[in-house]
Amino acid sequence: MHKELAAGQTASVENVVTATRSASAFAADPNEKFPEVLATPFLIADMERACARLLEPFLSEGELSVGAHIDVRHIAPTGVGGRYRATARFVDEKPPLFWFDVVAEDDVGVIGKGRIARAIVSEAAIMARGAQAVPRA
Repeated sequence: MHKELAAGQTASVENVVTATRSASAFAADPNEKFPEVLATPFLIADMERACARLLEPFLSEGELSVGAHIDVRHIAPTGVGGRYRATARFVDEKPPLFWFDVVAEDDVGVIGKGRIARAIVSEAAIMARGAQAVPRA
């Protein structure tokens, strides 16, 4: 790490709920029915992206940030076509983790909030470990 993140520093990701980002897109068989609202995995993904944006300036060549801990509540729905913003606020560094408070809001109010930790790792190391779980032909 070449610099230091300042407590309270924020970054945001804005998005629009599409049919492919809705909970209904997760239905895998005809008997499953989920609502046409923002799916929790996509909400969390945008919260993670906001955290990652804060870490981008601190990455060295060959490094990336990865999620390490997620404690998020999805508390209100946003329908297809609705816009929302996920914001991460840097709280603290407890090596090897960087901790962020996250909140997501749509035009009505807060739709999700919680805490996320990310770590900075070697891309080569994470890919090598990931490859160990892939069956060899």
